[in-house]
Amino acid sequence: MSLTKQKRDEIIQFILWNVRDHSKDIARFTQDKYELSRTTILKYISELCLENQIGIDGSTRDRIYSLKPSGSFKQTYQIQEKLAEDKVWRNDIAHLFNGIRENVINICHYGFTEIFNNAIDHSEGVEIFVEITIWIDRILICINDNGVGIFNKIQKTYDLDDSFHAILELSKGKLTTDPETHAGEGIFFTSRMFDLFAIFSGKYRFGSKEIDILYEVERDVVGTEVHMEISSSSGRTTESVFSKFTSDSNNYGFDKTIVPVNLARYGNENLVSRSQAKRLMARLEKFKTVILDFNNVENIGRAFADEIFRVYVKSHPDIRVLTKNDNKAIKQLVLEIQGSNGQ
Repeated sequence: MSLTKQKRDEIIQFILWNVRDHSKDIARFTQDKYELSRTTILKYISELCLENQIGIDGSTRDRIYSLKPSGSFKQTYQIQEKLAEDKVWRNDIAHLFNGIRENVINICHYGFTEIFNNAIDHSEGVEIFVEITIWIDRILICINDNGVGIFNKIQKTYDLDDSFHAILELSKGKLTTDPETHAGEGIFFTSRMFDLFAIFSGKYRFGSKEIDILYEVERDVVGTEVHMEISSSSGRTTESVFSKFTSDSNNYGFDKTIVPVNLARYGNENLVSRSQAKRLMARLEKFKTVILDFNNVENIGRAFADEIFRVYVKSHPDIRVLTKNDNKAIKQLVLEIQGSNGQ
């Protein structure tokens, strides 16, 4: 029995949406889903290859399929007075997103313009390279400048110890090297709008799918390189991200932050000292609510905890200090210190 056009289109969409995760067994995976013959499924795959929507590599038995992009863009821009992120988006980028969900377009628009503007205003470089790739299932935006490097510039501007310290401060939000013209919110919000966000600069990569994870990379990146990736079916909106970091539901003021406690330590060192705690809590008076994320932190010392949950809390009564992802041992220690503080 022949299939209806609607059913054929459904199968084709299924193949396109799943070939990335089933590059070696997409035929069998689709066959199991629709209970059709292998010959029928291979016919659909062959048509997609001929239409250049799917790539193929390897022999018959060891074939590997890949999803080909539906749109792509590469361009280098010279940093000069007339260069403006809104014009670049409007004239060169926006048309690539025809047919994409509006909420996803809004996120890409926000992220692109914020990061591109940062490169113009802060990088001290002479050019910006943009690469955008659009597949049916996801969108990747890469922006790379050849300037001094974001971690290096933050470190020097705020007289911080090193790049590790700069990355910790960057993760908190409201950090800018030009406070007269920037609020320091762009990177913070952009990193939380996309499914994947990563900054490469020097020998370090900051950010991941989990956000706020630091890696040391093998290559030495000149300037600053930012990767932003989002699913084209994402239901996330810019408004939902803004509201997540607002204490008062009646406005969109950026007064709540999540701080990754893990970034307060160097390497595998233990978080035990008051100095580490002070570094973690620096600049947080800019917020009404601070959530300390203990992801990847197994234990903390009493002095570290006391500095935060007794000393800091007592000296900053208008700031709510909350925790998340803290294990049983950390919870117990915090409760003991809060108890001794009369809370």
